[in-house]
Amino acid sequence: MFSRRGFIRIGAASVSTLALRPFGLLPAIAAASSSNYRALVCVFLFGGNDSNNSVIPLDDADYTAYQSARGALGLATSSMVQVTDATGVPYGFHSLLTELASLFTSKQLAVVANLGPLVAPLTRAQYQAQQGFIPNNLFSHADQQLEWQSSIAQGNSPTGWSGRAADYVTAQKLNASSFPVFLSTAGNVLQGAGASTSPVAVAPGESLQLAGFNASAASEARWNALNNLISTDSGVALVQAANNTLANSISDAKALTAALAKSTALKTQFPKTTLAAQLQQVAEIIQVQADLGMSRQIFFCSLGGFDTHTAELSTHDTLYPQVSQALAAFYEATEELGVADSVTTFTESDFNRTFQPTSGNGSDHAWGGHHFVLGGAVQGGRIFGKFPSFELGGPDDTDVRGRWIPTSSTDQYGATLCSWFGIPSSGLAGVFPNLANFPTANLGFLG
Repeated sequence: MFSRRGFIRIGAASVSTLALRPFGLLPAIAAASSSNYRALVCVFLFGGNDSNNSVIPLDDADYTAYQSARGALGLATSSMVQVTDATGVPYGFHSLLTELASLFTSKQLAVVANLGPLVAPLTRAQYQAQQGFIPNNLFSHADQQLEWQSSIAQGNSPTGWSGRAADYVTAQKLNASSFPVFLSTAGNVLQGAGASTSPVAVAPGESLQLAGFNASAASEARWNALNNLISTDSGVALVQAANNTLANSISDAKALTAALAKSTALKTQFPKTTLAAQLQQVAEIIQVQADLGMSRQIFFCSLGGFDTHTAELSTHDTLYPQVSQALAAFYEATEELGVADSVTTFTESDFNRTFQPTSGNGSDHAWGGHHFVLGGAVQGGRIFGKFPSFELGGPDDTDVRGRWIPTSSTDQYGATLCSWFGIPSSGLAGVFPNLANFPTANLGFLG
């Protein structure tokens, strides 16, 4: 991987992949229509969000079971924003997810329950007998992050599912330029690495250009020397790959800087937080998608700190407002730009956490969890998937601590997003190799 201040471009699976992308951009078509524009925006909550306390069923039986098993982590109904789904069933959002609860009520946000990496549907009996297809290294941060980002729950993958989606977009020439489909505001991530495409990473608020160059004659001479150096065929594969990577980075940075220079300041006010800054950068890039010649884009943002082995409630009191306010501001910005129906934002996380608390009023690593999907095309105000039975050692538990076996897979989640994004059923198998193992490819949360 090659990185430098402000702008990073990474290769995908091999040195040869680095050289696959053409030198520079194809001519941008500034008049590209946004009527066909669609974007996916991933918000990854690193550390493993305890989503058992994000959204809680409030019907009498479930809430009684919740309070009984959650112990010191149990939230009182007074500590929730109470909502009802489309069928009238009551749920509670954490009190500091106020904005998300409001978006659920106004039908711009849906909840997908008990998601996680799977190879195929799995039962408690199969898991305990170590039969069936069990994902590798469950409850490991690093492994589960990679399985979420790759959708490959067994074995290793050099590519991510968004990168493979970018491969499809590029192969079908859905965009009018060769500017990368996948862009991260959270550094280099596997999710955007494709087999024939490479992602871009941008540091929000920083200059995209190489530092140290100006209008002086000496600076111009150094700039020309650099360009001559990276454009000369060295005959050494690794050196040539690095040169191509740098050349593409400079070209992409120049194109993005030129496009952003044409933008106008957003009226939407974003909070002064790390996640909000990333999402503001995404909104600004979406604003200039036509100037970049893009009709399909995928973005990756993140927030860390969710590894709550102790003091979980106070940690959530800090993190949850950041998530809720940043996502709400971003949705408002898409409305301001007139693309709310064309942009879908969704959450990912390493894993959920144990329903049973630890002695330090925290929780340990678990598995299936609940996620938010937000946008004008979302079937909002609804719960998709199935909440687990809140019973330690019950039918949905791997053991006796409330590590829920997912009832919906990351493959189904991603395939639903990618189907809306414009990848037909015939193309989904190449993005999600295990998708055929599940009874349905589409969870139904997008119109």
